[in-house]
Amino acid sequence: MGSSRENQISAQNCVQASAIAGFKSAFIAGVATSIPTLVAVRTIPWAKANLNYTGQALIISSASIAAYFIAADKTILEGARKNADARYRRN
Repeated sequence: MGSSRENQISAQNCVQASAIAGFKSAFIAGVATSIPTLVAVRTIPWAKANLNYTGQALIISSASIAAYFIAADKTILEGARKNADARYRRN
């Protein structure tokens, strides 16, 4: 069986990897949603009349937040799966 210290290091690596993956995907999602949102507010009459700065920020930030949590969750699950497989193979 693996030591507690070994499991703790593996968990820390998993958390760091998930945070990095989450930030990367949040950045990409923020750019990918901000460009169409800002273009739409300047060109589409309905968006120009109904989306103020707060609405624009909510659209962009909600996409970024969702992308962060989805990527972080997928990375944590992938790390847990790898750790479980490694533990199963050791036994």
